[in-house]
Amino acid sequence: MGKIEVMSENLANKIAAGEVVERCMNVVKELVENSIDAKAKEIKINLIDSGVKEITVIDDGIGMDRDDAVLAFSRHATSKIKSLEDLFYVDSLGFRGEALPSIAAVSLVDLKTCNGEKGTEVIIDGGEIKDVLNSDLKKGTKITVKNLFYNTPVRLKYLRNLYTELANICEYVNKMALSFPGIRFVLTNNEKVLLNTTGDGNLLKVIGNVYGIELTKKMIEINKSNDDYELSGYISYPECARSAKSNINILVNGRAIKNQEINRVILDAYHTYIPEGKVPIIVLDISVDPILIDVNVHPTKMDIKFSKMDTLKELITSAIKEKLESINLVPNIEHHYEEVEYDYHSDNESKPLEVKETKEENVELRLDLDDNVAVSDQEVVYNEGKEEVDTNRIKKMYPVGVVDATYIIAENEDGMYLIDQHAAAERINYEKFLDKLSKHDNTAIDLLVPIKIEMTNKDFIILKEHFDILTNMGFVIEEFGINTVVIRSHPYWLPPAKAEDCIKKIIDIIITSEDFDNEKFIDRVAAGVACKASIRAHDVISKEDMEDLLERIRTVKNPFTCPHGRPTIISYSFYEMEKMFKRVKD
Repeated sequence: MGKIEVMSENLANKIAAGEVVERCMNVVKELVENSIDAKAKEIKINLIDSGVKEITVIDDGIGMDRDDAVLAFSRHATSKIKSLEDLFYVDSLGFRGEALPSIAAVSLVDLKTCNGEKGTEVIIDGGEIKDVLNSDLKKGTKITVKNLFYNTPVRLKYLRNLYTELANICEYVNKMALSFPGIRFVLTNNEKVLLNTTGDGNLLKVIGNVYGIELTKKMIEINKSNDDYELSGYISYPECARSAKSNINILVNGRAIKNQEINRVILDAYHTYIPEGKVPIIVLDISVDPILIDVNVHPTKMDIKFSKMDTLKELITSAIKEKLESINLVPNIEHHYEEVEYDYHSDNESKPLEVKETKEENVELRLDLDDNVAVSDQEVVYNEGKEEVDTNRIKKMYPVGVVDATYIIAENEDGMYLIDQHAAAERINYEKFLDKLSKHDNTAIDLLVPIKIEMTNKDFIILKEHFDILTNMGFVIEEFGINTVVIRSHPYWLPPAKAEDCIKKIIDIIITSEDFDNEKFIDRVAAGVACKASIRAHDVISKEDMEDLLERIRTVKNPFTCPHGRPTIISYSFYEMEKMFKRVKD
């Protein structure tokens, strides 16, 4: 007798469950997607113990009749596709017909459904249908999944702790609520409401439900399209950046997806606006003809393939950059106040405020800003030759003081500003150096005294291999003894007083670069040299230098952050200051 046998359908479903159902979130995902495909307008997800003990999903969709309710638990039974051609034009969230039988194979399932005519209840234990009954449900579907993996204890022990399971479910339901603002989502765990949206189609309201009301004030609406794709949604101000990459919500025809390539495009568009390691909050809906995407890549359908990916990346980049470059991004400090009692000393005198003295020393200002600094195209325009109109993104600011020889205090008709003098100078120099490097301006100046740099043998070997990079930038570099080089000329735009520090930084970038993509390389060089060349914190500068710095920061393309994404300017409105001093009431 042969050794090969066809396994039972129940066993096959248990094996398939390992791919489709890995944790509680997968169960919620499959059931919620079925509800959405059933045209539900309200979906309630009720959990007990983060779904490990029980998951119930209730919807008001079209429901099923008796025959379909039973057939739904057969493997590869689906109403979504009927032919091979349908795979190339999938517009539903589910279509494989594997979810329900896989879930039923490793749990206890009670399904109640009604298509508006007659209700049906199907009871399943470990993949086997135990009973089919009439149900009193009027319309829609209610499915309860209990004791997940009760009959496969090996998988049960690999479930994470309850908090992790619940966090994963919350993340998924949040994304679905953002994907379908026209559907009301209610999520509870042990009868505690975790999410409750209105379902009125207002995406900004859903963002408020998920992220909080304060964040909605700092979201920017985007709408842009080309011949193949249409973008809509919201992007956050750079100041709202967070650490978790899950805050980038990418939706394709309503389907929440994960795509590393799109994530990289978004982060590149925010380059220098946010610190490295942070991500903006994004809700980006991509509408596209289903023929241009392939969702049949992975059982979870979270990853998809795009045709014409280059045009999509260009569209996303331009949409985000246009918005970021068109608005004022200076963070406005807002305070939330509580009633407090002031503590006075026994002599009825309040404790005096300690004031830090600034060291009186002469420090040479090293802004290193020349008349060739790169500025925005929108600098100053004239109205019929009569009246000068300021079109810079920040209004003119007037310095009135300095704190800790680091933060310039300025004012204008809108309020008070604090400017980080190093970050502001760094941004100005970064854009200047980036402009010179991008134009391949390699005009050099000869050094009266060459600069000698020693290094390890490993670093010397790496640098020697890339001498041509320095030569193309305008350096004249030569070997000088063992593991040593001398620089006899350098590009004219390097600040003479900081030339050696800047050259060492450029050499360090060359030695540590894994690849030499030209655009990324010159960006790193511009940022690195700008940091070395700029005035530092605690450098004492004159009022004239402050005025010059404040005027120049207004003219750059991005005056709001340094090249590393730190803010250059924050503001206090007059209203906020008056609230702090109790001159006005909230």
